[in-house]
Amino acid sequence: MSLFSDNIRALRVKHKISQEKLAENLRITRGRYVKYEDGTSEAPYDILKQIALYFHMSIDLILSVDIRKIDVENLIKLEGNRLILPIQVDQYGENYIEIVSQKAKAGYLNGYADPEYIESLQQVSLPFLGPGKHRGFPVEGDSMPPHEDGSIIIGRYVEKLGEVMDGKTYILITKNEGMVYKRLNKNKKNSLVLESDNSFYPNYEVKASDILEIWEYECNIGRSDKKQQLSETESMKELLLEVKREVMEIKNNTSGTS
Repeated sequence: MSLFSDNIRALRVKHKISQEKLAENLRITRGRYVKYEDGTSEAPYDILKQIALYFHMSIDLILSVDIRKIDVENLIKLEGNRLILPIQVDQYGENYIEIVSQKAKAGYLNGYADPEYIESLQQVSLPFLGPGKHRGFPVEGDSMPPHEDGSIIIGRYVEKLGEVMDGKTYILITKNEGMVYKRLNKNKKNSLVLESDNSFYPNYEVKASDILEIWEYECNIGRSDKKQQLSETESMKELLLEVKREVMEIKNNTSGTS
């Protein structure tokens, strides 16, 4: 039997539904369904989609993970029944870190569950990061100093709401707010309080049901400030000119004494 066959059998038993009743809900015959469950026939995409919707489970989860060995109930229920996000790996099986650029940010709400969209993102490797799935997101505005507008925040994917720690910073992807980087607090039963480190911006709440993804802050890829670069360049020029003047004086003094 395939992993898919084992999974749909386990889901059916867990939900205490007969093969005949499940087949009826899928609008297929019991005989056809039995072939999927005993592994003698492969389910086409339209049936896979129906099964995923019926059990409120993602297709990738049903096909690639032994659901009998994971705590499915405590995973964040994401939009479209998606529980596992698309992950890109290199030839050695190591996770790439996709960077959502400012240009790509607008399409993330529609593409975050689309493997083709995720594959189109720029990819980097940061070997110093620990285990987990990481992704980079752009900082916008001045609500979270010292992170500057245009910097990239690298976040680790959070699978369970229970992993969120009060006072730590996270990137949130929500239905209404889109992509935000804030400090979170769980002092509300069915919502999170989002706080800005810049006191000018007021706190506000987001319902747990509106959350699509949560990424815990790991590190920042800073953006160089052009004014600072210009200032450093001018200082370097002045230093070189000073050294040149001193060298010329030394040469003049040497030639004058010879």
